[in-house]
Amino acid sequence: MPSYTPPLRDMQFVMHELFKVSDEFRVMPRHADIDRATIDAVLEEAGKFATEVTLPLNTTGDAEGCRLDPATHVVTTPKGFKEAYAKYVEAGWPALSGDPEFGGQGLPLVVNQCLNEMLTASNQSWTMYPGLTHGAYAALHAYGTEVQKQTYLHKMTSGEWTGTMCLTESHCGTDLVLMRTKAEAQPDGTYRITGNKIFISAGEHDMAGNIIHLVLARMTDSPPGIKGISLFIVPKFNVNPDGSLGSRNGIFCGGIEHKMGIHGNATCQMVLDGAVGTLVGQPNKGMNAMFVMMNGARLGVGNQSLGLTEVAYQNAVAYAKDRIQMRSLSGTKAKDKAADPIIVHPDVRKLLLTARAYAEGGRALAIFCSLLLEKEHFHPDEQVRKDSGEMLSLLTPVTKAFLTDNGWIAASGCLQVFGGHGYIKEWGMEQFVRDARINMIYEGTNAIQSLDLLGRKILGNNGATLKKFGKLIAALVEEEGVNEKMAEFINPIAYLGDKMTKLTTELGFKGFQNADEVGAAAVDYLRIAGHLVFGYFWARMAQVALREIAAGNTDPFYQAKLQTARFYFAKLFPETASLMLTARSGAKVLMDTEAVFA
Repeated sequence: MPSYTPPLRDMQFVMHELFKVSDEFRVMPRHADIDRATIDAVLEEAGKFATEVTLPLNTTGDAEGCRLDPATHVVTTPKGFKEAYAKYVEAGWPALSGDPEFGGQGLPLVVNQCLNEMLTASNQSWTMYPGLTHGAYAALHAYGTEVQKQTYLHKMTSGEWTGTMCLTESHCGTDLVLMRTKAEAQPDGTYRITGNKIFISAGEHDMAGNIIHLVLARMTDSPPGIKGISLFIVPKFNVNPDGSLGSRNGIFCGGIEHKMGIHGNATCQMVLDGAVGTLVGQPNKGMNAMFVMMNGARLGVGNQSLGLTEVAYQNAVAYAKDRIQMRSLSGTKAKDKAADPIIVHPDVRKLLLTARAYAEGGRALAIFCSLLLEKEHFHPDEQVRKDSGEMLSLLTPVTKAFLTDNGWIAASGCLQVFGGHGYIKEWGMEQFVRDARINMIYEGTNAIQSLDLLGRKILGNNGATLKKFGKLIAALVEEEGVNEKMAEFINPIAYLGDKMTKLTTELGFKGFQNADEVGAAAVDYLRIAGHLVFGYFWARMAQVALREIAAGNTDPFYQAKLQTARFYFAKLFPETASLMLTARSGAKVLMDTEAVFA
């Protein structure tokens, strides 16, 4: 079975030394009393839960999978999942960052972010059951009526009930314009909802007393297109006025999707047969509320791949230190052994360092996003709230796509370190690869995220938000531009920032003439943007490490951070040069290909 050690030291570095989150919280009345000791103590306990409760269920859950009883539509999760969830609820973990008004503990989202990274690293399948509830909770918290909030949020905060999002239909995935699920108004103000949804993660299970589905559907008199979509609460069990559970609602699992990975999570085909639903928000404006959940889910999926990157790296580096194979090209290193450990070989180190650089860069981005979300909601300054929301909107598709792309690269590379043992189940590495590949598709494919970034988030506002991120880079360049020790980190991001501004302008002009030019460049563009963001954070992390070393701090952590930063800029960041070329290569070689597909 794979092992896992929660990366608490690196989480603490990012939170307390890089972003100084306690200082940020001090200006928010909601979190003014939250200090470093509190955060660290909570996360230490979270790490114990991940390693002691969910990790042992990861490989067994993958092997066993979920079972559907066609007669009763009951889904049974793998052995131990239900009991682990009971422990999770009993310990209060679902309420960690919840609103105290609904029974939450009110801790900062950054704490929940780190908790979820550790849980995902230990067992992504299990973590998706409670994980999706956070998005449903957020949508209802933002758009639900007072009655809906009082009815559902207390139970969802406590973990007694879980939540899902029901969007996709068999004939339409991202293109919700084609959606067919119908909602018919009833005299009592409810709706009868009929249709079919697919790929619904945690759509049915035996872990919680009720499942609160948020379902997109069209009212019978709605206009066509995206402006005719509404959002409804459709609980598995109807809820009585006093909060108790009533009759079984007409929503049930008609089948389980047999996926390449995350076998322990029930990905369901959901059938709605006159299910009772209540409207969330305004009629025909369901996407406003659903985007709250979708954006949270996109950040969550990025975080899933971050967890997989970390756990794959840990197991690969442990194997590379132990496995002996051949001799070092530069001379024998382990004279007392028949061969050297494979960690002495340059390519093995490249595979390992790639995973480490992507894990630590991804952690910085994920924690930064959670801090932005906190500031968007709770900072006393209105302009800070607005700026934080805009920056988070820009970084959401980057977080989802770049972290899941990197998770696939890292997990595949770590499997490669194991050689033939990598694709043997007992080592656990092939499961990380299978799970990581799915994340690139979940919650909008990475191509969709790329179109969202370039088309909507950048060209849609003439690069205004991108320029704001550019100001962060410019401030760092101005601060460290004359520091020779920082040159290897500062010069690349300054150069790329300038080149990206020119590329964005060029693509904007080309896209104005032919929209396919944006589609042809978008995936490459997002990866360039991802490296610009990672480059900025890696430069800042190198800055902190250099200052600590200069001050006489002998903790090897800082030397390791500095060496990883150097590797990232030398071996991974230069990918942007080829991406610039392919982004500029245009749509013609893609679209003028009728003869190829004839």
